[in-house]
Amino acid sequence: MATISKLSNPSPAVSLSAPSRSSSLPKVFLGLSTKTSFSKVRLSLKNTQPSSRTSLVVRCSQSSGNGSPIKRTTLHDLYEREGQSPWYDNLCRPVTDLIPLIESGVRGVTSNPAIFQKAISSSNAYNDQFRELVQSGKDIETAYWELVVKDIQDACKLFESIYDQTDGGDGYVSVEVSPRLADDTQGTVEAAKWLHKVVDCSNVYIKIPATAPCIPSIKEVISLGISVNVTLIFSLTRYEAVIDAYLDGLEASGLSDLSRVTSVASFFVSRVDTLIDKMLEKIGTPEALDLRGKAAVAQAALAYKLYQKKFSGPRWEALVKKGAKKQRLLWASTSVKNPAYSDTLYVAPLIGPDTVSTMPDQALQAFVDHGSVARTIDSNVSEAEGIYNALEKLGIDWGSVGNQLEVEGVDSFKKSFDSLLDTLQEKANSLKLVSL
Repeated sequence: MATISKLSNPSPAVSLSAPSRSSSLPKVFLGLSTKTSFSKVRLSLKNTQPSSRTSLVVRCSQSSGNGSPIKRTTLHDLYEREGQSPWYDNLCRPVTDLIPLIESGVRGVTSNPAIFQKAISSSNAYNDQFRELVQSGKDIETAYWELVVKDIQDACKLFESIYDQTDGGDGYVSVEVSPRLADDTQGTVEAAKWLHKVVDCSNVYIKIPATAPCIPSIKEVISLGISVNVTLIFSLTRYEAVIDAYLDGLEASGLSDLSRVTSVASFFVSRVDTLIDKMLEKIGTPEALDLRGKAAVAQAALAYKLYQKKFSGPRWEALVKKGAKKQRLLWASTSVKNPAYSDTLYVAPLIGPDTVSTMPDQALQAFVDHGSVARTIDSNVSEAEGIYNALEKLGIDWGSVGNQLEVEGVDSFKKSFDSLLDTLQEKANSLKLVSL
């Protein structure tokens, strides 16, 4: 499994072995290190120095052993004090490696085609099931989905208790429809229905991209009572369309009890800075250069303001009477791409109630090591508006930025999907040769 590691000699080390189906499942070690505070959003030196606060460190090995889990981490504080749910942006076998993360405060899991491409192509953990599928005559894409569905089902079981304890408020595992359907409205609906049926877990989120053709898909899938994680949101305009699709879907459902139809809106952050920083460097003025590393967090703060506005008022209150739950904002793409920036840049400034932060290894490690827990998302909305407007005055077209990032995101997932199918085909050919 992908690991959270490489902190500076955390000590003392505490080992934790998870319940397993096989004696060969990895042992996970949890270490202690320290914390420093996060300063306001700005261009800064990367902050990776451990200090005296609890930090999560996961190192997988092939040995067995027993140990005691750390009782509390910053992730517990994040949820209990500020109402933000920390999720893990990764999934691979054995899914039991998630157990120590759950015990350390992780409350959900997100996956995507790129994550499964890396997991399946780089691990032997899928070989036995894949061999059985190939030998039974399954085609490559069908085999792929069976591998994915098993991981999702197994992960859903691990998070089921959180889902139950929060009455469906948390504990979700997300699985994405084929990226090949990003421009296919009805195909996306059918794929979402199929995935929801075949996974057959109450705490699964079906991921649908926020492309223009899929906005109607989101409405229809929600109206069918299927919970959705809307992904690849890069602009405020598209985000508002996503909220409206959720509200429209709830209203069209005809359900008297809406409490089990939930959704998150995955608003991407670091990729926004990656693109806008390049544009600012081309402009090259002192004013432009001073805005590097500030665009993504500023836009996210305004997204939260929009969230507060849309989930209030008479229309929303009418849905609340039927048990409707807010479509929570989920901060995605939280790993820092620029080593000059603080390694908690896309986590620490985006803390607020009724939100989710899904973190890959790098971001999770950094935040648990030295992240600060405080409500920050709406601490300075006027500054966020100033940054947003200043970027517009410099010629940054937010709509064009969002459209470009959406195209790049969809293309990236398609390439990962196609690459994995090619890898599986090669494996299948090898297995058939061996079987002869």
